[in-house]
Amino acid sequence: MISAYTGNQVREAEKPLLDQGMGAVLMQRAAFGLAGAVARELQGRGARLYGSSAVVLVGQGNNGGDGLFAAALLARRGLRVRAVLIGPEAHSQGLSACRKAFVEVLNADQYDAGWLAERCLEPDVVVDALLGTGSKGALRGMMASVAEILDGTEALVSSGRRRPIVIACDVPSGLDSTAGTTAGSVIRADLTVTFGGVKVGTVVDPGADASGRVELVDIGLEPYLPQPSLRRLETGDLGRLLPHPGRRSQKYTRGVLGIIAGTAAYPGAAVLACRGALAAGVGMVRYLGPPEVADAVRAACPEVVCSSGSVDSLHVQAWLVGPGMDSSDQAQLERARQALASGLPVVADAGALPVLPAELGAHVLLTPHAGELASLMARLGIDADRKEIEADTLQAVRKAAAASGATVLLKGATTVIAHPDGEVFSQADGVAWMATAGSGDVLGGIAGALMAQLGHNAGAFAWLQLPEQARFAVIGAMAASLHGRAGAQESSGGPVSASGIAAEIPAVWAKISELSNKRPTL
Repeated sequence: MISAYTGNQVREAEKPLLDQGMGAVLMQRAAFGLAGAVARELQGRGARLYGSSAVVLVGQGNNGGDGLFAAALLARRGLRVRAVLIGPEAHSQGLSACRKAFVEVLNADQYDAGWLAERCLEPDVVVDALLGTGSKGALRGMMASVAEILDGTEALVSSGRRRPIVIACDVPSGLDSTAGTTAGSVIRADLTVTFGGVKVGTVVDPGADASGRVELVDIGLEPYLPQPSLRRLETGDLGRLLPHPGRRSQKYTRGVLGIIAGTAAYPGAAVLACRGALAAGVGMVRYLGPPEVADAVRAACPEVVCSSGSVDSLHVQAWLVGPGMDSSDQAQLERARQALASGLPVVADAGALPVLPAELGAHVLLTPHAGELASLMARLGIDADRKEIEADTLQAVRKAAAASGATVLLKGATTVIAHPDGEVFSQADGVAWMATAGSGDVLGGIAGALMAQLGHNAGAFAWLQLPEQARFAVIGAMAASLHGRAGAQESSGGPVSASGIAAEIPAVWAKISELSNKRPTL
């Protein structure tokens, strides 16, 4: 599992080591890790180290010191390295190491923006060692110019140059390491090499957009780190969590999911939700809705049991409500209200969000996109429009969970899941091609299936050492990861359909299981 921390948490973890006089050791560990990552990135792209070129953009303080020591190490490995100092001061020992390694050191204050543009565009790799975890606010002056130069597509095209590889030292400059927000320009990285602990801001949007891949360098902080502020499930975690039937399991013990979805205008949403649920291991799916939608479900998914009774008459372990629903079918909305009031685990998507009861519990998993979350937050008395939510996804989802009492899954390139008591997960396993009609309906089906199988089984999550009710956030993270992995496998670099995502889930599940030695049974 990936654990992520705020900038303050990492700085507090450093203090005991700094008090022991190990500041120089920490910097050397960080620099060694950064230099190694730069070398691997170049080699991974087919470049030889000897003769490749690098520019290290150096700010004040320890972040700049990390960059200077890394520059010296790279020069010793045969790279042509130039250190460009931006700011009135630089780390003195780092400067000394650079000069001993014959790194060319230049001061940007002596030149203009045109000169800086040339320095940033000519190397194979640019290392951003300008600002660290403590920086706040917008980039200004030369730092803002660097961000504009490296993202200036027109300038690159007109000059006939490609954008160099950009590698951030600890965090991309201009990014709030705790919130993942930006106050203006940010130096967008292809790779962020972070030290001691992954920073929360690099694994939530919009910060993830600027961070690229994130690689952690262990500098010895682990014994001093607190509980993480955010977690991300990896393959091994999924392998331990995903349920597998025992030899004597039967359809009822494997979980029964009730689905209330679709209207006459949108029958396909119900079909896709059922396909997602069936592919995600649930023992039985019961559909409840209009006869014409039930006919479409039967035709596409003959395994689904279509019912005409009331919500109370169906024996299920969890509900999925809302995909493809709107105010045109009041009977469906009433069914959704009844399911939400049942006390069972519920996944509430799309059309069900406007009919949520005043009081919710963590066993209710809301799955809005940013526009739907804005409407939900307005009903909760929180002023936030879609643009504001997308600019600070972490704060938005935390606020929504705390105000509603429900677990909230905010869909996006990085999906963020928050429990009302503060536990947060983020998953980014998918690809951009998954932004397609019906994809969210499949996600709802996956989440509902996992709720039916695991929502009542607190023991399956005990090894995570989280509050018992936080399992509903974990289930949301599992669903998001499965959904993303299925979409990525279906895509292989090209377009995908929602049906194709659902079809890939069993293969993804099997691959995860193959990599895991532990298979919990129901």
